[in-house]
Amino acid sequence: MANAKAQHATETTGPEACVFCALRDDARVIMRNRLAFAIRDTTPVTPLHTLILPCRHAATYFDLTDEELAAANDLLRRLRVDITKADASVGGFNVGANVGAVSGQSIFHCHIHLIPRRKGDIDNPHGGVRAVIPDKMRY
Repeated sequence: MANAKAQHATETTGPEACVFCALRDDARVIMRNRLAFAIRDTTPVTPLHTLILPCRHAATYFDLTDEELAAANDLLRRLRVDITKADASVGGFNVGANVGAVSGQSIFHCHIHLIPRRKGDIDNPHGGVRAVIPDKMRY
């Protein structure tokens, strides 16, 4: 019961206690537009792993307005170009957002992962994002 209460408190943390809200005007912001901003992930899956976040505190991807989704998509597209120019070994990307604690979301301010992929970064990439449930990766 204590774990459920602690988890619920984490899921409902407001902007005053949000680590991502505190970064909106931080020097670590690498790109922004009117409604969204981007930072490099502090624990990257691969080099240049980037997070795209709405400026407004919104818990999940599904809480974003259409305008915020468009702003996030604008940054995703621009960052893809910048990353591929910065590192010619990037041959693909994984793009995704964890929504809710059961999916692995641990910070409840929407953030979209842009993960550059390089040939050979794992032995067999077949299945891609399906690897979030390892037994379902191969099909």
